[in-house]
Amino acid sequence: MELRQLLYTVQIAQEKNFSRAAEKLHIAQPSLSQQLSKLEKEIGVLLFQRSTNSVELTHAGAVFVEKAQKILDLVDQLHKEMDDIAQMRKGRLTVGSLPITGAHILPLVLPAYRSRYPEIDVTLVEESTARLEQLTLAGQTEISLLTLPLLDATLDFEPVFEENIVLAVPPGHRLAAEVSTGREIAVEELEHEPFIVLKKGQGFRHISLELCRKAGFEPRIVFESSNIETVQSLVATGMGIAFVPSMIARAEWSRFAPTILPLAGKPSRQIVVAYKHGRYLSKAARAFIATVRDVLSPGARA
Repeated sequence: MELRQLLYTVQIAQEKNFSRAAEKLHIAQPSLSQQLSKLEKEIGVLLFQRSTNSVELTHAGAVFVEKAQKILDLVDQLHKEMDDIAQMRKGRLTVGSLPITGAHILPLVLPAYRSRYPEIDVTLVEESTARLEQLTLAGQTEISLLTLPLLDATLDFEPVFEENIVLAVPPGHRLAAEVSTGREIAVEELEHEPFIVLKKGQGFRHISLELCRKAGFEPRIVFESSNIETVQSLVATGMGIAFVPSMIARAEWSRFAPTILPLAGKPSRQIVVAYKHGRYLSKAARAFIATVRDVLSPGARA
């Protein structure tokens, strides 16, 4: 059994198609099929059920791929650790990010990181909270920008930034006039309001629901969206109210801008860099975490 055969098998499982897998691996399809047949013959089990239109894992194949992914991840970690020990200058870093959070943080972080470490190639993966956690656990992203609480408690993390959560209401809402007074709105005042929240699988949805529950009520949800920008547009047009991270709160000059109000107690969310527990973090990853902290520090943003 060879490492390349493990890699081939995992790629076929991901693509569910021999042609696409061969293209991703930069080898000819006949060679890929030959290597898989050789592997199946060696281990004595069928890994895939082939048909004209699909390629599906057998039970043995699913077990094999799960173990193979762990082995390949360990090999990748070993390479990175040895590269660091040898003080090699070139490297590669795969960073996961929530789309909207990343849109506000990464334009600040990436130029600074590129300036400091021009030899490091950074690949970005944008997904939902739940999907990013899966990718991080599988080693498909070395680190991911997420918010607490993490859905999977087995992930390790390092805090990098904390920001306030604010309230977004329609411009004609009864509370909108409080902008001029600067009054902080208590969450308890919102018990009977219609709420717009993010869909399941998004970390900020959990934060929003917990704010209401701690205030003693279950929010009446009227709309859900996978995009915080859509949430703000719906609020601006009078469909409901929403909690919004202050970094992402839409400016007043925007066409569909809600009215933004501070919340009593100044609730906040913690942005973290998460990674697989026990995983070796490369120097490139450590440098990225340090750069995020530097760029997002209060002094740097002043």
